[in-house]
Formats: sequence, C-alpha cells, structure tokens
Amino acid sequence: QVQLVEFGGGLVQAGGSLRLSCAASGRTFRMHAMGWFLQAPGKEREFVAGIAWSGESTDYADSVKGRFTISRDVVTNTVYLEMNSLKPEDTAVYYCAAAIRAYRLGYVPVGRSDYDYWGQGTQVTVSS
Repeated sequence: QVQLVEFGGGLVQAGGSLRLSCAASGRTFRMHAMGWFLQAPGKEREFVAGIAWSGESTDYADSVKGRFTISRDVVTNTVYLEMNSLKPEDTAVYYCAAAIRAYRLGYVPVGRSDYDYWGQGTQVTVSS
C-alpha cells in the first residue's frame, strides 16, 4: 500500500502560479512513477504530468507544456507540480497518483488505468 496526500491547491488569478506537493508514504520503494491528473466538473480525469521515480524522465499533456513542471524528491518521497501562467481552464481538482507496476526503466505512464494509488485531490481555481 502507498498513501498519497496532496497540498498546495487554492485560488489564484489568471497568469499566476501555484505549487502542488504530494507526499507518499507506505511501501514507496515499490513506486515506479508518480503523476498528476486533473478532473474538471463533468469531465473525465485526465493526465497532466508524470515522472519516473528512477531517473528523471518526464511527460506532460500538451495543454501544460512550457507552463507546468513536475519534479520529485526521492529522499522525502514527494512529487511537486509547479504551475505557472495559470489559465481559467486549468481550474479543476488535481490528483496525485503512484504507479507500482514494473514498467521499463524510465517509462512514464500517462493513462489513468496505469496508476495504482491516488490521493484525495486538491482544488485549484483560476479566476479570470
């Protein structure tokens, strides 16, 4: 079991920045990758960014490339999402996720079904 807790959501004006954090605990040695997903009201949960736990391979949704940066701290088992130039359409609940399956080294899973554990979510609201 891996437990995930997100921090850092809130209300920000368009063009502003927020930093989300996700602390993992439990059997973290089994983690292959961590990722961030968002879910807007009435929509499916969708991939935002992911990072391989060994090495530093990353992947991003096209809508956030150049604005968001994912990083991780393997000592504290924490993953971060730095969000800049925020837009009203970024408004959603953001979820942290962990994958423990044995993907090839450096692979970053991007599908919702590729991840095994989820945090409770944190609301991000961007006002225009």
